[in-house]
Amino acid sequence: MSTTSSKQLGSQRLRTAGLYVALYGAAFLFVVPYLYMLSTSLKTAQFAFSQQPYWIPPEVSFEWYLIVLREAPMVQWLVNTFIIAATTTLLVVILDSMIAFSLTKLDWPGKRVVFTVIIASFMVPIYANMVPLFTIISDFGLVNSPLAVILPFSAMPIGVFLFTQFFRDLPDSVIEAAKLDGFNTFQIYARIVLPLMKPAIAALSLYTFVYTWNQFLWPLIVLQGESSFTLPVGIVTMQPTQVFQPGAEMAGTLLAAAPLFIVFLILQEHLVNAVQMQGTTG
Repeated sequence: MSTTSSKQLGSQRLRTAGLYVALYGAAFLFVVPYLYMLSTSLKTAQFAFSQQPYWIPPEVSFEWYLIVLREAPMVQWLVNTFIIAATTTLLVVILDSMIAFSLTKLDWPGKRVVFTVIIASFMVPIYANMVPLFTIISDFGLVNSPLAVILPFSAMPIGVFLFTQFFRDLPDSVIEAAKLDGFNTFQIYARIVLPLMKPAIAALSLYTFVYTWNQFLWPLIVLQGESSFTLPVGIVTMQPTQVFQPGAEMAGTLLAAAPLFIVFLILQEHLVNAVQMQGTTG
């Protein structure tokens, strides 16, 4: 009996060790591009163009960061991107949560049809809407304005879908108790429902912020002045010289990606809570 138990315990430990090795190996593969990006950005020009790869730079230099900050309006692009991403995230959270609340906790005719249309919009590729969207933006005179990027993405179907799943798990007794206490519909939404949905709000905020921050094609179409570029567009058009400079490109990309790491570190606890909540209630 003890021999069998020891074999089972050893087998379980071996499977656990193999699982951790696989997970850490997969995580390392995701980190490799960032390590290469950091390594290249710290190399001097001599080693950046060397045919022999150097993961650890023989000489560490911050010259590429200085060149990027001096030759390109990185700060202006950073401010533009942050304003667009933060405003879009705020609008998406407010509008999508209101729509989802009305679809799940309020009774009105046609809400099933509305929800079906919202879900069906997932099947429409964004590229199919770009020509009519640009026509509308141009008619309103918003070309080369941050609103041209913010408004088309101020309500996202994925946000409505996510909030709908969370609101359905909210007991109706909470809503009824609030009504008995004299709360109106907006007070129930703002003071009862939203505080309970912090994990869902954090998850959608992180997704929307990262998605908006990384947008390239649409900002490239509607933002036509260098001073109004976002970071993804600006980095592509950035060249300190007429010759491709990998160190400068990697330095600029690292500066563009750094804020996303900071946002993730701030919201990671709420993101984990959102996954756990959906896993236990769904």
